[in-house]
Amino acid sequence: MNFVLIAGTNRPESNTLKVTRYTQTLLQKKLSAKDRVEIVDLRALPIEIFYSSSYTKKPKEFDRIKDKVVSADAVLCVLPEYNGSSPGVFKYFLDMLPFPQSLARVPSAFIGISAGRFGALRAVEHMQQVFAYRNAYLFPDRVFIPQVHESIEENGKPKDKFVHELLENMLTHFVEFTCRLKA
Repeated sequence: MNFVLIAGTNRPESNTLKVTRYTQTLLQKKLSAKDRVEIVDLRALPIEIFYSSSYTKKPKEFDRIKDKVVSADAVLCVLPEYNGSSPGVFKYFLDMLPFPQSLARVPSAFIGISAGRFGALRAVEHMQQVFAYRNAYLFPDRVFIPQVHESIEENGKPKDKFVHELLENMLTHFVEFTCRLKA
C-alpha cells in the first residue's frame, strides 16, 4: 500500500508540516514494512506551476509530485485554516492534478489544524466537498487540532492526550477502511 500525506500549505516552517511528519511516523507503525507513507510538501512545487501556461502544459518538475498522488492507494491531508478555508496553494495544487485520474476512488482522510478554536473545521469540510466532486472515498473520521501554536510539541505531537488518542484511533480505522476498499 502507498499512503500519501499532503501538507496543505507551502508556508515555511509550518505547524502543518510538523503535524504531517508526526502523522507519517504514527501511520507507518500501523502498516507493514513493505507499505510506504510519503509526504507531499507543497513547498516543493516548482514556481513554473503558477504560470498561466501550466493549465495547458505542466512543467516537468511537477510530474514527480503529481505522480505520488496519482499512484496513491490512500491520501491523508493535513490542512490549516486560512481565512475560513484551506490555503489557496492547496486548492490550486488539486486543480493542477489530472482529472479524473487523481483521487477518484481513493480513500481520503483529513486532519485540520488552526490557530483558532475550531481546528480548521471549515477548511476540512470545504475540501471534503472538493474531494467528493473528484470522486474520492471520504473517510468520515476527522481530527481537529485547535490553537495549534499551543497544543502541539515541537515534533508535531498533540500535547492533549485525548487529541492524540483521537489521532491514533483515526489512523487505525483509516488503514482498515483503505484495506477494505482496496480488497
